[in-house]
Amino acid sequence: MIFNKETAEKTAELLLQINAIKLNPGNPFTWASGWKSPIYCDNRLILSFPAIRNYVRDEFAKNIEKQFGKPDVIAGVATGAIGIGMLVAESLGLPFVYVRPEAKKHGRLNQVEGFLQKGQNVVVVEDLISTGNSSLIAVEALRAAGANIKGMAAIFTYGFDVADQNFKDANIDLFTLSNYTNLLNLAVAKKYITEDEEQTLREWNVSPSNWNIEV
Repeated sequence: MIFNKETAEKTAELLLQINAIKLNPGNPFTWASGWKSPIYCDNRLILSFPAIRNYVRDEFAKNIEKQFGKPDVIAGVATGAIGIGMLVAESLGLPFVYVRPEAKKHGRLNQVEGFLQKGQNVVVVEDLISTGNSSLIAVEALRAAGANIKGMAAIFTYGFDVADQNFKDANIDLFTLSNYTNLLNLAVAKKYITEDEEQTLREWNVSPSNWNIEV
């Protein structure tokens, strides 16, 4: 679920402007999973544009507090959400921790890095939601450390049905600054893509794991 439509449209436009989101239906990308995709999203680019990262920080801070109440701690999911998560924590005047994909194999064997007390209320910040699996691994690590998870806030989601179900099963409320539907609507309106390309992008979103295209 998006925080609000105005933010969703503005965020989508900014991501397209800096090529954090690339749309290329005629020459699809290959994801690490092996899926063919007409879209690629790299929200790490946001950190390289001060005005845009400040916008994302401020929208997160404002909407997190409005939606979840002010938590005790902000947690970022490594590695993509460490930078923006720390900026959000700074804006809210809160402690920050981050969560590794798995526990370290040496030293203190931490998966959650930073100071976290049992029972503290945590909002998790993520950069991108695809299936939601890696994000929810972070949630479970925080829960195992004794955190009370108030919810998750992400920059962008592809809006896959499998992700919706995964978050529902985990009993986690997910809110995003923007999503796939708002992105496509804006991309057509601003002529980033044609209506035919929009149709291809919508078809992919219905069944991404099975989608392919003749090139």
